[in-house]
Amino acid sequence: MFKRKPKVMIETERLTLRLPISQDHNQWVDLRKSGSEYLTPWEPVWAQDHFSKRAFSNRVYWARKTHESGRGEPLFMIRRADNALVGAITLDNIRRGPAQTGTLGYWTGQEFSRQGYMTEAINAIVHYAFTDLDLSRVEAACLPKNTPSRGVLEKSGFKYEGVAQAYLQINGRWRNHVLYSNLRHDRRGKTDAG
Repeated sequence: MFKRKPKVMIETERLTLRLPISQDHNQWVDLRKSGSEYLTPWEPVWAQDHFSKRAFSNRVYWARKTHESGRGEPLFMIRRADNALVGAITLDNIRRGPAQTGTLGYWTGQEFSRQGYMTEAINAIVHYAFTDLDLSRVEAACLPKNTPSRGVLEKSGFKYEGVAQAYLQINGRWRNHVLYSNLRHDRRGKTDAG
């Protein structure tokens, strides 16, 4: 039978991926506020209390419960050199049984973009998903115009699979998303789709 580890901590060359804690609140608020124009075109509309201590406490509680239940791994990306919060990466919607799959979501602060942090984090969490969680497939989706997100997925071994119509509400509108997947035992060849 599959048993959960009490905590998850994934190390990469420069990052520690770990569950959020209450003490992360101020760094999280600073990073999200300073990059709000950078982040909001790609995310669901933020709630009125998005930056409140209470909302963050709920986020920390949800992350812990999600991890403990085996439904997901909502992790913060912490740069080890200075303990700076870089962003977050979540392996969510973990489905067992014949599916053995999970869905990847992520964001990074604007000041940390295009420095390879997300590629490190994605590679690490996919490895963790395949080796520690015994998943067979990791899925991801992004807006078709989000070229940096598509690029980091492709660089991390994800392959394009198609388009999902009205997949998620992003920035207040139902938006189509391009779908990608990374398979533990991928025998698919390269595709020219895009």
